[in-house]
Amino acid sequence: MQNNTLLGIGLMIVTTFLFSSMDGVSRYLAEKNSILSLVSFRYWFVSALIVISCLFIKNSFKRIIYTQQPFIQFGRGLILSINNCIVIYSFTLIGLIETHAVIACYPLIVAGLSVPFLGEKIGWRRWSAIGLGFIGVIIIIRPSLEIFSGGSFFALIGAILFAIYLILTRYVSKKDNTITSFFWMGLGGTVTMSMVSIFTWEGILKEYWTWLLLMCIISASSHFLMVKTLQVAQASVIQPFSYLQLVFTSFIGVIIFSEKIDKMIIIGAAIVIIAGLFTFWREYKSKL
Repeated sequence: MQNNTLLGIGLMIVTTFLFSSMDGVSRYLAEKNSILSLVSFRYWFVSALIVISCLFIKNSFKRIIYTQQPFIQFGRGLILSINNCIVIYSFTLIGLIETHAVIACYPLIVAGLSVPFLGEKIGWRRWSAIGLGFIGVIIIIRPSLEIFSGGSFFALIGAILFAIYLILTRYVSKKDNTITSFFWMGLGGTVTMSMVSIFTWEGILKEYWTWLLLMCIISASSHFLMVKTLQVAQASVIQPFSYLQLVFTSFIGVIIFSEKIDKMIIIGAAIVIIAGLFTFWREYKSKL
């Protein structure tokens, strides 16, 4: 049990680093290429790997794709694909660091939404932590009339969409296994982005094809490792390590893209992370 926990933590750290690297490559590509095309390629690549993998899985393909909740499963993929587009767009407006500083509040949104949508109970301590976390987000965003043109607004929308995606993932997990949910996530995103590409397609510049392939490989690897991580360790144990993505992303933003970290981002991000960790700790304690 302890070995599985240590393995899960190790996998989560590697997975978080890969997600950060993928975001760095995505930001680089988005500076000169269509965001919609980049996300479309990512889903096509992942879907191709899913189909190939299914051919080597002992269970039948029909068993893998079978679900009693196809609309919700498909909706997960649709929401995640929209989230990907919005987040990458936010990268081009305010950079990696500030985008991830805002997105770091998504666990707090998940905790809040779990009450009305999943029927979970949250005490006053966790509600207080959620409120404190959003104060941290406000500090990062520094609300003004420029918020709707600055990019922080899009980052916040991305955090909300990702939280909804996770809520739906929790919901479908009651009836479907991980492989089925992973398949439908890829299907929903692939169909959505393929439909969008019909009307908005722009080719990727030839000099960026190597980076595009790298982004797709990192994307597939990170999602596979995320599934594997959840198989070997409890989500409540490994989830706090997801905040390392803000750390890894900050290094990439500063070293590669010459981004700057100001005091407001540091203070706000610290508040959000502390509130999020406290929320996870209270959830863990309530299950004991």
